[in-house]
Amino acid sequence: MRGPLAPPQVPLSVSRSDAFDDLVRDAAERLERRWPQLAEVEFAVQDVPPPSPDIDSVPLGQLITAGASGRGPRNRIVVYRRPVEIRAKGRDERALLVHEVVVEQVAELLGLSPENVDPRYGEE
Repeated sequence: MRGPLAPPQVPLSVSRSDAFDDLVRDAAERLERRWPQLAEVEFAVQDVPPPSPDIDSVPLGQLITAGASGRGPRNRIVVYRRPVEIRAKGRDERALLVHEVVVEQVAELLGLSPENVDPRYGEE
């Protein structure tokens, strides 16, 4: 009998990209419980950041404020999958790094320090 190695609902069938999307979604939902105004923020994942001659290092995330991009009235937080994956050694480290990137971008949006956005920021 031939068939898939695992049913679709089993983690084996989740692609790396989908698993990364889930990490970003989990981080955003966790912060939305504390900061309800984040429900109006769009969270997105892109593989790599756009090239920019003004930046010396590769960013892990970016805040795109409403009106600045011409994309509409919502603020947008983007996490760049490939740079994060390169810096993280395993799933747990990747989840922690994704959460930190999301917290840092939310902090920038709210004008707060990352520690005020999430008291657990920077803990392992």
